[in-house]
Amino acid sequence: MSDSHILDDLLATLPEDPIPVRSVLVGVYWTAVCSMHCGLATTIIANKPHDHATFVRNAGNLHQKTAQELAEYSRSKNRLEASIGVAAINSLLFMNQEDAVEMNASEVLIKKGSGKNVALVGHFPFIPQVRSSVGNLWVIEQQPAEGDYPAHCAADLIPQADIVALTGSALINHTLEDLLSLCRPEALVMVLGPSTPHSEVMFDHGASIIAGSQVVDEAAVMLTIGQGATFQQVEGVRKLTYARRGASLV
Repeated sequence: MSDSHILDDLLATLPEDPIPVRSVLVGVYWTAVCSMHCGLATTIIANKPHDHATFVRNAGNLHQKTAQELAEYSRSKNRLEASIGVAAINSLLFMNQEDAVEMNASEVLIKKGSGKNVALVGHFPFIPQVRSSVGNLWVIEQQPAEGDYPAHCAADLIPQADIVALTGSALINHTLEDLLSLCRPEALVMVLGPSTPHSEVMFDHGASIIAGSQVVDEAAVMLTIGQGATFQQVEGVRKLTYARRGASLV
């Protein structure tokens, strides 16, 4: 599986002039890289004892690299490095916020999903509310909880879905491009979560809606992430949702 085309296109949009990294923080649940902005990504690590884990290249000196150099880590097969890389990409991106609506992805799914088949890749906290509001909700997870479908079911379920919502962290494990390819052309496709790049590139690769997060208080984000906060506990962020031209949020 590979997200080489999406990553190539995202990396090609980054500033050419080297941007210094101000700080890097790899928390239990979230990774932050601060350069032009503060970018977030899910922290994904191998399920191995720490003495057998894959090492992060240049750990302890990442803040001495440029943001573009860290962004290249997004290509790594080492998921922890890829987490840092996606956070670095997000630290360099900017979309016109006048085109965004401040709302939760779950609101879009609830409004759009009445009577429809919804496939959600990623186990999000809002699942109970969405499940009670849509026709069918199929939750697909690499580590499925009770009621979820395992990852291999994506090939069967996503092509049946009227609405597909894909976690942005699929960019980190390099499955996003394959998941997007499973969506029907007429399906409403959302990429969601703090790992999601705020970039037109996501629309170019099939997303109708991107629902990500913007850091508005860097100190609060770094403090809470560094103390093991889940996303519900992270302070200093707001949720922004963008629709591709011709797509609607309501």
